[in-house]
Amino acid sequence: MSQPCYVDPLSGERYPITDARWCSDAQTPLMISPLPGMSRDDIDTRDRSIWRYRAALPQDIATPVSMGEGGTPMVERAWGGLRPHFKLEWFNPTCSFKDRGAAVMLSWLRQIGIPAVAEDSSGNGGAAIAAFGAAAGMGVTIFAPAYTSIAKVAQIRAFGADVRLVDGPRENSQTEAIRASQDIFYASHNWQPFFLQGTKSIAYEMWEDFGFQAPDNVVIPAGAGSNVLGCAIGFAELLAAGQIRRLPKLFVAQPLNCSPVDASFQAGVDGAVARDVLPTVAEGTAIKHPVRLREVLQAVRASGGQTVAVPEADIVAAVKRLALSGLYAEPTSATAAAALDVLQARGAIQADERTVVLLTGTGIKSTQFMTDLYSTAPG
Repeated sequence: MSQPCYVDPLSGERYPITDARWCSDAQTPLMISPLPGMSRDDIDTRDRSIWRYRAALPQDIATPVSMGEGGTPMVERAWGGLRPHFKLEWFNPTCSFKDRGAAVMLSWLRQIGIPAVAEDSSGNGGAAIAAFGAAAGMGVTIFAPAYTSIAKVAQIRAFGADVRLVDGPRENSQTEAIRASQDIFYASHNWQPFFLQGTKSIAYEMWEDFGFQAPDNVVIPAGAGSNVLGCAIGFAELLAAGQIRRLPKLFVAQPLNCSPVDASFQAGVDGAVARDVLPTVAEGTAIKHPVRLREVLQAVRASGGQTVAVPEADIVAAVKRLALSGLYAEPTSATAAAALDVLQARGAIQADERTVVLLTGTGIKSTQFMTDLYSTAPG
């Protein structure tokens, strides 16, 4: 197999993986060329973090920046007629799945000599980049929407990052971060391909935790879709390595109020489809124009999965329902749980299948929402 490289999935143009870049020369998003995966014998069982799967990375990282990210638990709960496994990603160091991508991306960027980075984020991504940047000794600037939860902004600032709040919709923060990229490296969790090399560890974890077998279904809340692509990449590698016999179905859950992936999937196209965008309690997925929309759609279709757009009332109901089972999830995560009811009603998920629902972040991050929701006794 040829050496791993960056590749533009639209043009096929390739770039050396050691280049300090976050996009193609045409400013389109890049992927890393397909990798061979790894076997169970390649797992570094001495390490209890995502780095136990370092053999699956495209390049060796000599000194990883790590705080024990990964290894998050799965708990089985009754949900209607199903018994899904909820994967609790808030057990990561900054309480969201984005620590996986941040750890690998910043470890690689530090290794190739990047001293400081910028990122745009509505909260969880910014916290992850700020924390791992601090651990790596790198300077960090985060561009965040002015509406970002105060608890998330406080967490980012606590790690020493320079937080710049940007008025207007979520995409304005990205515009400002890209403008700043002329002076500071743009380490975007939506653009820089090594981030996906971290998020793919969640697929390897499920494989190992299920006795080196893939689940039947994975339900994923999605904005830009880094968890969707991480799962797609990880399971594709395991299939290529002969470690699993089939890909799990990937199901994308989005709030109806901001559901570009669902709009395009339901229309049967790879490009953007017009659909009204309104405010949503699931702020972590409020992304109107995912930069990897085409790749996310292709991943869902290749797996035999589907998409679901969830109304606001159903998201709030799922937050309450999860909490009453002991799971304190932020609304963004609860969108995936709410999608279970729709998928079961469609016949897309069966009771005798092994289903995993990714709960990507904790309700502790959504302080104001949770305070308002539970200002009286839960019900």
